[in-house]
Amino acid sequence: MTIIASMETQNPSNIPDLETAQISSRTAPVDSPTGFSANGVLQKVKANLVFRSKWAELNGAMGDLGTYIPIVLALTLARDLNLGTTLIFTGIYNVITGAIYGVPMPVQPMKSIAAEALSDADFGVPEIMAAGILTGGILLVLGVTGLMQLVYKLIPLCVVRGIQLAQGLSFAMTAVKYVRKIQNLPKSKSLGNRHWFGLDGLVLAILCVCFIVTVNGAGENHGCEGRESDNCDLGDPQERVEGIKNRTSRVRKIIFSLPSAFLVFVLGVVLAFIRKPKVVHEIEFGPSSIEVVKISRHAWKQGFIKGTIPQLPLSILNSVIAVCKLSSDLFPGKEFSATSLSVTVGLMNLVGTWFGAMPCCHGAGGLAGQYKFGGRSGGCVALLGAAKLVLGLVLGSSLAHILNQFPVGILGVLLLFAGIELAITCRDMNTKEDSFVMLVCTAVSLVGSSAALGFLCGMIIFVILKLRNWTKDEIMVCARLEQRNYQFLILNLGSGAEHVTWLFEVVDVTEEAPMLSENAVISPAVEGGKSSPVEGTFSTVAVEGPLSAAMGTSGTLAAA
Repeated sequence: MTIIASMETQNPSNIPDLETAQISSRTAPVDSPTGFSANGVLQKVKANLVFRSKWAELNGAMGDLGTYIPIVLALTLARDLNLGTTLIFTGIYNVITGAIYGVPMPVQPMKSIAAEALSDADFGVPEIMAAGILTGGILLVLGVTGLMQLVYKLIPLCVVRGIQLAQGLSFAMTAVKYVRKIQNLPKSKSLGNRHWFGLDGLVLAILCVCFIVTVNGAGENHGCEGRESDNCDLGDPQERVEGIKNRTSRVRKIIFSLPSAFLVFVLGVVLAFIRKPKVVHEIEFGPSSIEVVKISRHAWKQGFIKGTIPQLPLSILNSVIAVCKLSSDLFPGKEFSATSLSVTVGLMNLVGTWFGAMPCCHGAGGLAGQYKFGGRSGGCVALLGAAKLVLGLVLGSSLAHILNQFPVGILGVLLLFAGIELAITCRDMNTKEDSFVMLVCTAVSLVGSSAALGFLCGMIIFVILKLRNWTKDEIMVCARLEQRNYQFLILNLGSGAEHVTWLFEVVDVTEEAPMLSENAVISPAVEGGKSSPVEGTFSTVAVEGPLSAAMGTSGTLAAA
């Protein structure tokens, strides 16, 4: 007799860590309000902006600066971007998105538009703003009409993971370049090898990396932050029973609770003033003048051709689709629709860009970076937004003089951890087929420097593999393994599939063993007819987990 518990035809999602599960359980009721009353909206906003941990949220706010500062600074110095206006508007966006989503939703410059502006001297501020407005308008239409949500549902997970992995590795490689080479940010060029010592040397960057790894580890929960009941000390049980304080445990708890990214950023600010003390005299207090940008017909045309067309696929894939998936992975209790993200990106660029603010979007890398360093609530980005607002109103564009002295190696360190955190989310590709599609998508995206090209290749490979594995809906398998008869039901098993993941119950029909329930991976190579049930032979059956010892390497399929 065969008993089937359940079937899963998709890859299992990542199991959230304890801290994330606790956050989602506390915030779940807030995400589904029963009405739209003013009091209900106010309560939701308040809950979304509550700090989970003050130091952790402050630390998380630094996770996106490795991307934000180099791009905005380079455009300010090379293309006369209005830094003060950009800080004010992006600060407002940070506060609003934090209040709406309740997670550290990032606000980043549009990278493709920025890259075009830095590489083309004729692509100035009017063209940048035109590209941002047109991109935002298209995203708004896609969101309002529901087309973006349809795209999100149709794109397979393995292709999304390929885009995420490519973006994460791209961040990491750029970060290593920042650390190893002296950078000319306005021209986006490397000038030569960085010296080992100095206020922006290799040793400084290496020490910052070691410090962050020591404090944050690989991103796992240490369990030593503010929980006295946990057995976090390193003393033996007898010492704990006797109440003897363990000094090593106290030191560990202090170290693991340090806001590593924030301290590294503060160090960079201090070194900026040390490198050029006269920068103090270059500071001018007061906000920059905000004026409407005049966009000519030629600027609209160039902005669309050179800016919007290459930026649009990246915004759809990385700013909407990838962010939707990543947010559901990191915050299981909070799910955001592709529609809402597309609308918010569209509205951001239909407001600030008219006044000279850099076109912005969300980004999976920024979300991963802020999560890596402790950001868990909307209060994280709201705090960052408030800081941008203050700097934009008090210092305006003169802040560029300070940022120009900021050690680029430290920015590279922050960007490195953001990229690694984004790439790590792709570890849930359990089957060889999904991993193959993901890696093809990643390779093409990196080599071709185009997320759109990688996405297209990934989708083509995915469709080819699905057509190759076309099969009937059900196959009943009765296999004799290691002199024991096991029966289990497999749904949608492709005749050419090498790896399929299922959750099932196995009954030893010889009654020599109790019933077992496992989340297993079976690798059959089926030969024979296509009827249901079928008879045939298989060359291998491998089950990962406790059942692996009972699985054989050959057997037969017989109609049950």
